Amino acid sequence: MDYSKPITVDFPLKGEWTAPHTPGDKVPSHGTDALGQRFAYDFFRTEMNLKRKFKFYKTTNLKYNIIGISINDCYCYKENIYSPVNGTVIVVKDGVKEPKHLHPVIDLVKVLIRSFSVSVKALFVPVSKINLHKYIGNYVIIEFDELYAFFAHISTGTICVQTGQILKKGDRIGLVGHTGNSTAPHLHFHLMDSSDLLTARGVPCAFTKYDILTEEGWKLIENDIPKSDQRIRLI
Repeated sequence: MDYSKPITVDFPLKGEWTAPHTPGDKVPSHGTDALGQRFAYDFFRTEMNLKRKFKFYKTTNLKYNIIGISINDCYCYKENIYSPVNGTVIVVKDGVKEPKHLHPVIDLVKVLIRSFSVSVKALFVPVSKINLHKYIGNYVIIEFDELYAFFAHISTGTICVQTGQILKKGDRIGLVGHTGNSTAPHLHFHLMDSSDLLTARGVPCAFTKYDILTEEGWKLIENDIPKSDQRIRLI
């Protein structure tokens, strides 16, 4: 496989989104190659003010930073996730519960503790024996063209596909959530060359088409990789 050439798939969401973590800015996009996420995306639904600062929740910054907010105040919570490929569902992991309250400091501490816990456990037991489900959250893997599409942090109990199910592009998979190592509701998405997360290599991914917001209005982009400072849209 030529890992320098991105595989083009459909965009897995509808509406307006931003990608604060994207291979359009840096590789590895999440600072690691582990779990096949070298070219991974994180997608948030946000509002945008005149200073092009993206905010993913409906309440004030003061409330979010002081007392926290409800998960229902997040714009992308329980938005539909769609299959970007024609393929077969080969892994479905559900059952991890999501917190109903968000606070930037508390959520960051939780992520750091989970990450540290996994690192420590890996020193004493084989990684294959560590329960990554709690770390990743609820997730789905779809096989297509000898590749694998991975969707993580899905909302508890909303996955609407099952193992062995054949999907077409645009079929609904589940709803955006806040499970596992997540600081806020979002969709984590990437392609990889194996269904085994412990050995998978990330595969570069571009999207067939989407719009970006420019000073002149929305502009159609085809077969490209979004950047973090872009507001992107698929109708």
